[in-house]
Amino acid sequence: QIKPAQSGGGSVQVGGSLRLSCEVVRGRCMGWIRQARGQGREVIAVYEFDGTTNYDDSVKGRFTVSLDSAKNTLYLDMNNVQPEDTGRYYCAIDHQGYSSCTVYAGADHFGSWGLGTEVTVSS
Repeated sequence: QIKPAQSGGGSVQVGGSLRLSCEVVRGRCMGWIRQARGQGREVIAVYEFDGTTNYDDSVKGRFTVSLDSAKNTLYLDMNNVQPEDTGRYYCAIDHQGYSSCTVYAGADHFGSWGLGTEVTVSS
């Protein structure tokens, strides 16, 4: 299975913005998962094949997930970033669709993962 190719990330100051990109083979559910150092994986945003999106409360109103169908690229636009947004961000694809496409479904149903990209928010 082809791994999604991620780009973006880096260091940003509190209150700043950042865009993450992920070239994908589109699936039924595409998501962004965050893992802070020493913590578990946290699904923060998902994009369903019909355009429906869902966000974790920690990023709602600040982050936006979108898909450019022409480029087969999934984006995560991060605005007003905070120190707690620091972590490694993965994009992941669920091609099977056996699980619901919400942040509450967890990360285990995603079968294809990018390598991740680091985001560091500093004050």
